Amino acid sequence: MFQCISLLHGFPPSPSTDIFTMKLALTPMGDVEDPSYTKDDEHDLWPLDEINPTKARFPCCLVWTPLPVVSWLAPFIGHVGLCMEDGVVVDFSGSNFVNTDDFAYGAVARYVQLDRQQCCFPSNLASHTCKYRYKHTEIGSAISWDDAVQSSRRYFEHKSYNLFTCNSYSYVANCLNRICYDGSMNWNMMSVAALVLFRGRWVDAMAVIRSFLPFTVMVCFGVSIVGWPFLMGLMSFCLLLIIWFCVGTFCLKNVLEC
Repeated sequence: MFQCISLLHGFPPSPSTDIFTMKLALTPMGDVEDPSYTKDDEHDLWPLDEINPTKARFPCCLVWTPLPVVSWLAPFIGHVGLCMEDGVVVDFSGSNFVNTDDFAYGAVARYVQLDRQQCCFPSNLASHTCKYRYKHTEIGSAISWDDAVQSSRRYFEHKSYNLFTCNSYSYVANCLNRICYDGSMNWNMMSVAALVLFRGRWVDAMAVIRSFLPFTVMVCFGVSIVGWPFLMGLMSFCLLLIIWFCVGTFCLKNVLEC
């Protein structure tokens, strides 16, 4: 092109022009870089919508709701799910069944909004931002938040549900491991439960009442009928549950792996 312009104006092409022309001719059109483009643009995360409990929309949130009967005896136990970027709740609620936009066991009572900046979304092995890289790729990484949620959904659609070994907490832990959330690939039932317990926010006052009123009624009724031994038995039941999940998570990992 520069040679043609030079000839039209009566000037012979310069050596530097020949070199530039040869480089331009050898460069594929797809490899020409846009000067305004940077690598950081690949990882830009679009802003999320506001949390809207009325419409049951909790973008990128870990959500919790009490379980019937079980939460009446042990209020720290509940059902959890993970929300997509548009706020739709996805939860593992039965054998070979994962709910989408229909949170099992009632409306969301507590939620924790997770930070996508703390996730590793590698498009290839070289683009990992976490320290695990090979382990992360081997266990099943995700290229986006929604990709992780959907990948775990497909995985748990072939799993049998069990309250004590493979439940909704297992599903959420699997998602968090796929994105290596907070630089960790050791998410499990206990760490997910701790995340809800210590960082969870109540939706409103009614959610608190809905979560603890049945437990309070059960305690009052049991104590009035049976006496204080009922309270001791209830505390023993809760303690046994905690011991089971702790031992299963940290000592018998194969038992609680889905």
